Amino acid sequence: MSAAGLDIRHFGTENLAEIRQTIIDLHAAAAGPDRDDDFKKKFPWFVDHWGGKEGYACVIAYDGDESVGFAYGAPSDEGREWWREYVEEVPEKHRTFAFSELAVHPSRRKQGVSDALTRALFENRLEDLVVLLVDVTHPRVQSLYEEWGFRKVGERRPFPDSPVYAVMLAQLPLN
Repeated sequence: MSAAGLDIRHFGTENLAEIRQTIIDLHAAAAGPDRDDDFKKKFPWFVDHWGGKEGYACVIAYDGDESVGFAYGAPSDEGREWWREYVEEVPEKHRTFAFSELAVHPSRRKQGVSDALTRALFENRLEDLVVLLVDVTHPRVQSLYEEWGFRKVGERRPFPDSPVYAVMLAQLPLN
């Protein structure tokens, strides 16, 4: 099966209560055995944090009634884009969407679901750029983002107990 037959639905802050557990369950399935990592156990806090941000956007892919993946994020506060410290010159157009999470159920990987979710999340966005973090121990994931036009601009450990992440930046629309 491919991503072509999926129903991708859009959600915002007002929908968080109805989609919260779906997101948490999909994340746990996607994390596999790593879900017991102390940092990953904090994921519900991140769902609530991001879901409460102004402009929060989430897409969830469904195959019938079954959710198979999600992606979400929110616009960065104008002038407070944390990625600026990683570039020598800030682009003239710099309104930024912070891409926080992307997860696909293991049974649906390598079928175009990540691409479909990412493109659905970014369609009709008003921002100029998108920024995300990728665990540096996952080079295949980083390569996937590079295919979409992201480039690594630095590395960051946002929390003392978090992994080190590659800071990746891309212009919208994506490749």
